[in-house]
Amino acid sequence: MPLQSVFKRNRPVEPARRIYAIIVRQARCERFYRDFGIPDTVDGRFEMIVLHAFLVLRRLKTHGGATDSLGQELFDVMFDDMDVNLREMGAGDMGVGKRVRKMVQAFYGRLAAYEDALDREDDGLAEALVRNLYGTVATPPEDGVETLTEYVRRQAKHIEAIETELVRSGDFAFAEVSS
Repeated sequence: MPLQSVFKRNRPVEPARRIYAIIVRQARCERFYRDFGIPDTVDGRFEMIVLHAFLVLRRLKTHGGATDSLGQELFDVMFDDMDVNLREMGAGDMGVGKRVRKMVQAFYGRLAAYEDALDREDDGLAEALVRNLYGTVATPPEDGVETLTEYVRRQAKHIEAIETELVRSGDFAFAEVSS
């Protein structure tokens, strides 16, 4: 058996790559930064990717089974990309591992906060968004927070309505960003 096959992943990564590309494309929408007041920084962009990844992972989780491995593959693709981006931005090899571990911890914290908050009808989601997306902003724009909260709730419903196989294959789109 060739050495390469020992280390080869058993699952196809292409659907996860397509899904991640959809997430990143949505997260980079200029309106989030211009109209919603999300900081156009490395942290702000990371937070937007995490938010959209959460929405997709939440959808995949609701249908279990084969989507469980896809969720893990999406996570792997996402953090491989984070690692590459940190290196391209000049982070030293010694520091990249620590930074990625911190990002992973932040990711899991965000997933838990958003999951809990999205299922409630109170201000929990807005509070979680302020804490995470506007964490580096002295005073978050009230209308931006309100609009973003509505956007997240609308996206969750939109993605839930998409046929499972389309989500799993990476053949879907988020709803349009509107203010």
